[in-house]
Amino acid sequence: MKLKTFGPKDVENKKVLVRVDFNVPFKGGKVQDDASIRAHASTIAKLVNAEAKAALVSHFGRPKGKPVPEMSLGQIAADVEKAYGKKVRFVDDCVGEKVQRALDDLAKGELLLLENVRFYEEEQKNDAGFAARLGKPFDAFVMDAFSASHRADASTSGIMSVLPSFAGDVLVKEGEMLGAVSESPVKPYVLILGGAKVSDKIDVVGNLLDKATTILIGGGMAYTFLKAQGYAIGKSLCEGDRLDFARTVLEKAKDKGVKILLPADSVAADGLEATETAVVDSDAMPEGKMGLDIGPKTAKLFAEALTGAKSILWNGPMGVFENELFAAGTIAVGEGVAKATAAGATSVVGGGDTASAVRQFGFEDKVSYVSTGGGASLEYCEGKKLPGMAPLEVK
Repeated sequence: MKLKTFGPKDVENKKVLVRVDFNVPFKGGKVQDDASIRAHASTIAKLVNAEAKAALVSHFGRPKGKPVPEMSLGQIAADVEKAYGKKVRFVDDCVGEKVQRALDDLAKGELLLLENVRFYEEEQKNDAGFAARLGKPFDAFVMDAFSASHRADASTSGIMSVLPSFAGDVLVKEGEMLGAVSESPVKPYVLILGGAKVSDKIDVVGNLLDKATTILIGGGMAYTFLKAQGYAIGKSLCEGDRLDFARTVLEKAKDKGVKILLPADSVAADGLEATETAVVDSDAMPEGKMGLDIGPKTAKLFAEALTGAKSILWNGPMGVFENELFAAGTIAVGEGVAKATAAGATSVVGGGDTASAVRQFGFEDKVSYVSTGGGASLEYCEGKKLPGMAPLEVK
């Protein structure tokens, strides 16, 4: 997807509102992971170099339309300064005279950080009046929060009808990389799906089934597919209302010549808190056990399927990777994706839990791209038009 971008002349000496994603994990008064802050560095640098007066606006937590001190973005101002190497001034509002005065007083090279935009209930209602108030002090808008682009909010889409609007570097990169593995992937194309629910991936499967060469299915969602084939799955996760869908997918894939690989074995246990595990074949799951990770046979099978791939999209971990007892499958797939990438494949990791796993296990720099969006990357790969992105598309 090609998007409308900005050059120096578009923003030079102008007041620019930038929609960023600063909804970082925050605990004990500290930012736990500043990856989403650092992601905007190149966009911010371009604005600063053009001597624009840039104000950064984001949501933070779920304040439900009212001020919540524990969700004030003022708490992360120092982290933003550190990430960009620029002085950051915080304003305890995102609309009104305070913002106007702070912009007027902003020195060259400084940045303005606005208060949590979701302190206003009008934000998530995409209220036109609020969008107008948000945009009033500014000359231009840059959308750089891909992770929020699937939401039609005042600060993501409504604002685009108020100000001349452009895509930032994060948005451009997401469109380029997700497009490469969902719109026109070079074959062989391997789609890796995991996570808990089949229902979360229905539209992705529907959109990409015709394009994939091989689909690898792990995680909790695999057990719905296994049960649909008649396997006993013990206490493993299963969406009973998705069994027919699973059967239909397997039949369609067969008709289209798309290979679907399901777990041949699993790491099973009594439950999530178990300290003892057992590797069991898919046709031998004990009644009282639940599968919490793909087993070693499956890990080898999936790794072999990745060999020679030219395009890879990975969305969903292979098990409950937060517990080291059930992390081996996700690590093995990460190693397989990294190896294929080193051999020339274009590999994109969906956001959310998969991105966390890739970072945790050291694969972030060994894949082509890690998406900054969870729900947004899913919806993009479902073929949907994202309201915070579509208006910037250049035909």
